[in-house]
Amino acid sequence: MAITNEQNAIDDLKAVAPEFTKLTQEFLFGDIWKRPGLSQRDKSLITVTCLVALNRIEQVEFHLKKAFENGLTKEELVAAITHIAFYAGWPTAASAFSHLKKVIDQQ
Repeated sequence: MAITNEQNAIDDLKAVAPEFTKLTQEFLFGDIWKRPGLSQRDKSLITVTCLVALNRIEQVEFHLKKAFENGLTKEELVAAITHIAFYAGWPTAASAFSHLKKVIDQQ
């Protein structure tokens, strides 16, 4: 079985910050993402738009992939990023679209 980029990122993070990695895996993705009230799809949409708006671009590709896994479409992601361009800034959205294209090209 091939090691994924996600697993490589987890291993790299674990080497530097094992407790942070544990909290990320067990609390953030194990508890917060599983809580009722919002679907995984909605949480992905919220997360992607927050990361783009806050210009946390280094995290965007991971969450764009997760958004596709959670049922969001390219069209929905394009619409969301276009919408937040007016609130978070045009360059921020343009940067997000570059990452979206990269994720789409990898699929």
